[in-house]
Amino acid sequence: MQQCQAKHLKDYRSPDFTISHVVLEFDLNGVNTKVKATSQVKRLRADATQLALHGESLNLDSVLVDREKVNYQVEATQLVIEVDSDAFELVIETQIDPEANTSLEGLYMSDGAYCTQCEAEGFRKITYFLDRPDVLAKYDVRIEADQAAFPYILSNGNLVEKGELPNGRHFAVWEDPFPKPAYLFALVAGDFDLLEDSFITMNERKVLLQVFVDKGNLHKAHHAMASLKKSMAWDEQRFGLEYDLDIYMIVAVDFFNMGAMENKGLNVFNTKYVLADKESATDDDYHGIESVVGHEYFHNWTGNRVTCRDWFQLSLKEGLTVFRDQEFSSDLGSRAVNRISAIRVMKNQQFAEDSGPMAHPIRPESVIEMNNFYTVTVYNKGAEVIRMMHTLLGEDNFQAGMRLYFERHDGQAVTCDDFVNAMQDASDLDLTQFKLWYSQAGTPVVSIDDHFDPQKKQYTLTVSQTLPDTPGQTNKQAMHIPFDLELLGSDGQSLVNQVLDITQESQRFVFDGLTYKPTPSLFQNFSAPIRLQYEFSDEQLVNLMRFASSEVARWEASVQLISQAIWLNITRIQSGSAMVLAPQIVDGYRGVLLDPQLDSALVAEIFTLPSAASLIEQVDSIDLDALEIAREFVEEELAAQCEDELLVKYRQLHHIDSVGARALKSRCLMMLLKVSEQHDSIAKTQFEQADNMTDTLAVLSAVNNSGLVLRDELMAAFERKWIDTPLVMDKWLMLQGGQNREDIIDRLAALEEHAAFSFTNPNRVRSLVGGFVAQNLYRFHAKDGSGYRYLTDILKKLNGTNPQIASRLVTPLIQYQKFDDCRKQQIKKCLKELLTLPDLSKDLYEKVSKALL
Repeated sequence: MQQCQAKHLKDYRSPDFTISHVVLEFDLNGVNTKVKATSQVKRLRADATQLALHGESLNLDSVLVDREKVNYQVEATQLVIEVDSDAFELVIETQIDPEANTSLEGLYMSDGAYCTQCEAEGFRKITYFLDRPDVLAKYDVRIEADQAAFPYILSNGNLVEKGELPNGRHFAVWEDPFPKPAYLFALVAGDFDLLEDSFITMNERKVLLQVFVDKGNLHKAHHAMASLKKSMAWDEQRFGLEYDLDIYMIVAVDFFNMGAMENKGLNVFNTKYVLADKESATDDDYHGIESVVGHEYFHNWTGNRVTCRDWFQLSLKEGLTVFRDQEFSSDLGSRAVNRISAIRVMKNQQFAEDSGPMAHPIRPESVIEMNNFYTVTVYNKGAEVIRMMHTLLGEDNFQAGMRLYFERHDGQAVTCDDFVNAMQDASDLDLTQFKLWYSQAGTPVVSIDDHFDPQKKQYTLTVSQTLPDTPGQTNKQAMHIPFDLELLGSDGQSLVNQVLDITQESQRFVFDGLTYKPTPSLFQNFSAPIRLQYEFSDEQLVNLMRFASSEVARWEASVQLISQAIWLNITRIQSGSAMVLAPQIVDGYRGVLLDPQLDSALVAEIFTLPSAASLIEQVDSIDLDALEIAREFVEEELAAQCEDELLVKYRQLHHIDSVGARALKSRCLMMLLKVSEQHDSIAKTQFEQADNMTDTLAVLSAVNNSGLVLRDELMAAFERKWIDTPLVMDKWLMLQGGQNREDIIDRLAALEEHAAFSFTNPNRVRSLVGGFVAQNLYRFHAKDGSGYRYLTDILKKLNGTNPQIASRLVTPLIQYQKFDDCRKQQIKKCLKELLTLPDLSKDLYEKVSKALL
């Protein structure tokens, strides 16, 4: 398939031509929307005689060079123009049909409004252009539209002119003074409610802030606005970065493939990350909005002012900006809880990607469809790599590196190496070996052996690292790994607390003057994205849960402790022995629950057992059926043994209005319902009395897989109340997809006809289908293959309408390597069926073909 040929980083070539300035004129008129692009083009290579422009799904009307007709050729995805000038004006007129654009890339309709999504390569669906990130141009945009239907017509930059036109139409002209690549272009036209505010920058500039939302949702925009103002203040205080335009706009749309997009001055957001009020949004929703608003705002400098030379450098902007939004959330909220959330993403999702067919470095070496590399590796592992640099350099040197990075590269399209070089030059720290994190795929495995010599009073740690083979990469070099270590005494005293450097395949670290063997807290705070191999005893882990100075280390010890109990019971199931839960484990958890000094949010995290997906990532192969039984037993037994304490804690927290209290109350309720149906009255009372969505959804989540008659009653009541609120019904759909019930496939088929569901809306699909494949692991992997068959049929349907969503949903299907042969064969059969589709998209082809290698 010619369209599925891979592009390679090693083949990067700077452009033959560039565009310094472009004037875009839009006549928004439904299926016959006209686009006129007037570009100032400059030849960069003297021998270049053909200008090749990217374009897809366009109807070409005319091409003029310096107002004269010119020879050109239209190919499948290119317009090739014969040129003989070093500099010239290029005018291209095209027509597009936004209403037929179901891919949600380029210019499309979202529930009656025009909007754009151009990252990574969507601008080529608007007009023929040099759609590559290393071509930076200044944009002037003129938009015409029907005034009654589209009273707001927006684009990047500052509004410089607007007015009325004949026949009920009007226009607006926008000017963006900062050069940007085409992927940052944005246009929105629609009828919205508008929330306005302002922000005074550190240099006393007043910036107009605007949040546009669907009619009737104005009251749900205030948290997004507050989050934006917090983001602007934080970026000035922490990084010294000031906003640079006179206006900053956020527009919330319901049809959007991603979470949000950082288009310069005009961010387009999925409604999920803008709309919130206490009754309809959970505490997690509020946090998600604050985080995503911050993320997109922080891109103004790390992504917009300094952008990527090519798409292989995507982590340059995304890894760095995820690190920044994580720090923002941590500075404003609980650093420990935010760090735990980031670690969960790594261990549950990114480690799976690293061990699967789509394993790639944070700077990929090849790509067929760029949309496939908006991954947890590029984003989240990329952020961990930035965090490791921060650990190695310290805050002061890291900030000096950031300043040097902007001084060198403001207004440029650069590489990951440029960023690392700035950090290195600002700190005088040699990061040559550290750069391997950008080029080597996979998760390092770090094995630790320890020995205590009482005569010498010496404790020795021997640390070994290996990096497993991944597709296309073998015989890898040793990585530079920061090793955050604490040694604890039996009384909880911190004996050693420092960061060590692992740079060799094997290293020894000796600690003198110890009178007894300490308990090691290894890779505290997840100081590096590695898989740790060390034989912890239950006693050591309980000690860490009680005394580690890092709250994150306490949580990590709890995960390890309960995981070991689950693995032990899997072994007992396989040998025909009775399952057990050791008393010291229960005592450790009970001690956490009763400790008045611990933050409720942290206790809630500790009492959230590791997911089945994260447990699977701890081993090379899995007995899925035994895992289901063992994990359920451990959770039920822990709940039963701590029932009295859980009930007391629930009652203590019942009327406390805080995020942490609600989180722990939810966990207590979840575990109590696993003990006895006698507690269902508590659940029903909470549901009926709840004055916020967090408490309401906590009840539904608790009863969702309880088998209680109460479940259907409460789910029906929730549906009746929220049927006309799509974002809330998304929560209901996700719960439905996550129900561990024998008739789940029939239930899913019925829900596809539900008034709240639509195959054309990514949020609805992610909720129902994504809820099933990602959260209903045992039913998705049912032995009869029904889950695989269901997802395959969904992917066939989405392949022709929205390949991006199809490609994201296929992930659980391609990560089959750890399952038994029966399941593997059924999955492969489905993948082969997809591969034979005559119109298979590049998005799916890349993942499916790699999974079958």
